[in-house]
Amino acid sequence: MRNLIWIFGVTLGLASLILKGIELYYSVSIIPTELYIGIVAVLFIGSAIWIVNRFTSMSPKEPGRKPFKRNEHVFQALDVTAQELKVLKQLAKGRSNQEIADELAISTNKVKNTLSRVYKKLEVDRRSMAVKKAKSLKLIS
Repeated sequence: MRNLIWIFGVTLGLASLILKGIELYYSVSIIPTELYIGIVAVLFIGSAIWIVNRFTSMSPKEPGRKPFKRNEHVFQALDVTAQELKVLKQLAKGRSNQEIADELAISTNKVKNTLSRVYKKLEVDRRSMAVKKAKSLKLIS
């Protein structure tokens, strides 16, 4: 950060020296007014573009998400079936029983029975608790 401040300070100092030099030429009437205005505009636009690029490139990078790795030990210890895991994943997405049944091409009764087995295995009573516990046990992401 300290280096960045020095770079900005030196850059702005050089820019002001260049502008003062242009102003000296302008006051002596060597450079026409239109050219002077054009040079000043190009300098300001160039410095603005440079500053914007500098700040956007220094924005904090979002830490890369690690791929989800299921806790296989818990998965096997609870004896969760593939069907129960699919229903649990749909449950985590906030889907209703009917939506889960439509997505997995099973009946709503099958969804209800599967959910009751999942609740029993996770030792919970509600959908939200099942999702929370499954995430804490790393069964689902």
